[in-house]
Amino acid sequence: MKLKKQLLNALGLDAADLKAGDLAVHSPIDGGEIARLKTDGPAKVAKKIDRAAAAFREWREVPAPRRGELIRLLGEELRASKAALGELVAIENGKILEEGKGEVQEMIDICDFAAGLSRQLYGLTIASERPGHRMAETWHPLGVVGVITAFNFPVAVWSWNTALAIVCGDPVVWKPSEKTPLTALACQKIFARAAKRFGGVPKGLLEVVIGGREAGERLIDDPRVALVSATGSTRMGREVGPRVASRFGRVLLELGGNNGMIVAPSADLDLAARAILFSAVGTAGQRCTTLRRLFVHETIEDKLLPRLKKAYGGIRIGNPLEPGTLVGPLIDGAAFEGMERALKRAAADGGKVHGGGRVMSNEFPDAFYAKPALVQMPAQTDVVREETFAPILYVMKYKDFDDAIALHNDVPQGLSSCIFTTDLREADVFLSARGSDCGIANVNIGPSGAEIGGAFGGEKETGGGRESGSDAWKSYMRRATNTVNYSNALPLAQGIVFDAG
Repeated sequence: MKLKKQLLNALGLDAADLKAGDLAVHSPIDGGEIARLKTDGPAKVAKKIDRAAAAFREWREVPAPRRGELIRLLGEELRASKAALGELVAIENGKILEEGKGEVQEMIDICDFAAGLSRQLYGLTIASERPGHRMAETWHPLGVVGVITAFNFPVAVWSWNTALAIVCGDPVVWKPSEKTPLTALACQKIFARAAKRFGGVPKGLLEVVIGGREAGERLIDDPRVALVSATGSTRMGREVGPRVASRFGRVLLELGGNNGMIVAPSADLDLAARAILFSAVGTAGQRCTTLRRLFVHETIEDKLLPRLKKAYGGIRIGNPLEPGTLVGPLIDGAAFEGMERALKRAAADGGKVHGGGRVMSNEFPDAFYAKPALVQMPAQTDVVREETFAPILYVMKYKDFDDAIALHNDVPQGLSSCIFTTDLREADVFLSARGSDCGIANVNIGPSGAEIGGAFGGEKETGGGRESGSDAWKSYMRRATNTVNYSNALPLAQGIVFDAG
């Protein structure tokens, strides 16, 4: 497909800049090339980090509420660009237009959140054991923040990090997925408009690096990058974490999710069915919070499964820009092949597969549209315990509630989870220490669609990082403990007497 001139103009992108380069960008809608961008070599990446490091020395001196004003203006610019940026997200990522606009709304929301937070970067006053002394905890800007994002949320995850980092006094160097770089360039233009209105923003406060693995490695290995926030696969996290740790840098990892739902005997099945459908097939199953495992009590399986099969049969798959479409394409052929391999393994394990397979190949021979799949599994086999980034929902029966929780937790990932029940005890057990072991645990709501007001992230192989919500800002700052002696004496801590005279 071809990018409309009107859309490019609305986002401040110059068509001439999108034609000459070594990186081909394709739209998953039809597989066609929509741009060619110049990638950044090692010298160029280093220069961008240089500029960001210089910007840090200036930006850290700006009062936090003033920094928040820049993010408030960014939110205003995003509101003005919501329709255009949402459309570009859909074109470059393949999610339906409604979800594309919803992703931009997340960006607006985090800007509102961060602007308010700029006046709430609180430390503590600490009681000192020494007479005439006062202790306090203070927080200071950390340094350059490297942000590496994935294709499935090409702009929202950047904004979660950037809004907080800028408010906390840190410049950002962003390496978007090589599959979705156009949205990053559009965001850079939007940020530049906010910066112009703000005035006096140091050059290098936001840098965008275009490239693949090598460009990301430059960010990971550069000692001037104080924090690397990386979103992607667990495999990627296993490489990023140790490399950053080897130079004593900080990491914020948002990795895989293999999210589960327990549907208890007392559940509202109409509510559960609606939640299952969106959670399992939204964004063509390419959310880190996508519902992938469903545990249904044996007494209600025959009531719930027919509803799900009927709902799956009515899903409209097609061009994500067309009204009424619920499921767009997978990002590329590799994603479709991964889905096919997983379904074959599930069938070999005794699974009964409903759905799956490629559709619309005649209309879009270079794109990869797939039917979402429901798979009735006899047990939680190895393929179920792995994350396949595609619309596959594995369904398993359970008899005992404790066994359901044990099965739910018996995967390497620990991002999002939920239970549908009207039994108060079951709900509270699920949210307790012996319940879900995930970073997000919900009752009577699906595992996807997290709000920016709550900390987002998970445990185990999900990486342990947290973005947005409560005290996530602390990841982007350094803490200092200050002690002030306002007396004329010099008492030592722990009652130590050190008399040299």
